[in-house]
Amino acid sequence: MIDLEIGIDSFASATSLGENQQKLDHSTLIRQLVERIRLADQVGLDVFGIGEHHRKEFLDSAPTNILSAAALITKNIRLVTAVSVLSAADPVRVFQNHTTLDLLSNGRAEIVVGRGSFTDAFPLFGFDLQDYDALFREKLELLLAIQKNTVVNWQGTFRPPLKNQEVYPRPHQEFLPIWLGVGGTPQSFIRAGELGLPLMVAVIGGETHRFRPLIDLYRKTGIEAGHSPEKLKVGLHSLGYVADTYEQAEEDYFPGYAKSFTQIGKERGWRAVDRKHFQKQTTPKGAIVLGTPEQVAQKILQHSDALGGISRFTFQMDIADLPHSKLSNAIELIGKKVIPLLRNK
Repeated sequence: MIDLEIGIDSFASATSLGENQQKLDHSTLIRQLVERIRLADQVGLDVFGIGEHHRKEFLDSAPTNILSAAALITKNIRLVTAVSVLSAADPVRVFQNHTTLDLLSNGRAEIVVGRGSFTDAFPLFGFDLQDYDALFREKLELLLAIQKNTVVNWQGTFRPPLKNQEVYPRPHQEFLPIWLGVGGTPQSFIRAGELGLPLMVAVIGGETHRFRPLIDLYRKTGIEAGHSPEKLKVGLHSLGYVADTYEQAEEDYFPGYAKSFTQIGKERGWRAVDRKHFQKQTTPKGAIVLGTPEQVAQKILQHSDALGGISRFTFQMDIADLPHSKLSNAIELIGKKVIPLLRNK
């Protein structure tokens, strides 16, 4: 039996369409998202993550609010921010928001902290991009101090010091789990290893196996820092989608994927996305995990083997502007078919 958690990460798309390709109001979209979290819990998924963005394309600027709504209508699923943009936030408030979520959910909250894939939060909250890494290092240090101690003594550069300051509420769990979300920067993998934090790796393009040297570096650094191998967990976040046939999965997913990544590409100097590029990403070594339940389960296992073993895999599906019914059907297929296929290996 494979001990591998399976879940969904959502960015709460503000542009997803209705069943007849009509635009939906944001209230409807966010309520549909909460309903999908309920469904994921019902069909046996292990985790549901909500990202954090401050752009018109997404409705996840306050992810713990969405997760708190879901906490009251779910029973078992882990509720995660994926990622919480710690560089542009106050670690005290980040901790308090998540411990409140933890209390509402009876101990099912987690944080994946990171610097985010966009920089919109920095000018919005008055931070200088030149301090990009220094802000994250300092705020992560403070967040970990609050995680471990009710009474905090701390001093840094970007925030007033805390002197014998009590931080409440405390979580339902003994310790609120904190993961480090990373892209492809070696220093981020080293940092996670030195701190002994579980690692969530976002692989949204190229070939997933190319991250193996960085994950090996994380594990080597963690062991040298005195952390047990069991503590050095690795999760993988990838674009993905499940349908009854590969052809249906591609037909559903490609148009919205191409639209989203072509738009992002205009900001970053990438070329426009075409179907040939997309199909290359869905081959066995490609980053996109898409197809039938059998194809998807096999590819997750291949990625796990290529990375030396992973503890968690999360699908990013709603980047493709799919309607609620198709996303819900994919969640059902993951819970009822993909997970049993993995657990029976």
